Amino acid sequence: MRSTRGFTIIELMIVVVIISILAAIAIPSYNDYITRSKIQEASSALLSQRVKMEQFYQDQRTYVGACVAGTVAPPVTGLKYFTVTCGNLSATTYTITATGGLGTDQSMNGFVFTIDEANARKTTAVPAGWTMPATNCWVTKKGGTC
Repeated sequence: MRSTRGFTIIELMIVVVIISILAAIAIPSYNDYITRSKIQEASSALLSQRVKMEQFYQDQRTYVGACVAGTVAPPVTGLKYFTVTCGNLSATTYTITATGGLGTDQSMNGFVFTIDEANARKTTAVPAGWTMPATNCWVTKKGGTC
């Protein structure tokens, strides 16, 4: 009499199907989670630069000349997913912009966040598949949630 050992091909196929279903659910959720965590680089850089801009204003009574090397508010460098720039500099206004996909990693391409002197936080662009938020805020989830 022969004893049976091992798995049949049907059993192996069932396991492969179950693993495929779990992967189809888990991988997109994980990718969204990773993207949401990368957005935090932009928000922390924007908030940090805003504090520096306000410090510059306290010292100089103008925003003109900020975001220059050697000042209290030097240009933000060294980010992996975003590039931060200053614009609209005048005596009483500024806009700081974080643009995704221009750093060393292109995975955040399409995201653009801004903050200004009034602390107005805006999402001005999102990649395909994401929804623009209904209010002025920084989007954190695909559905336009802030």
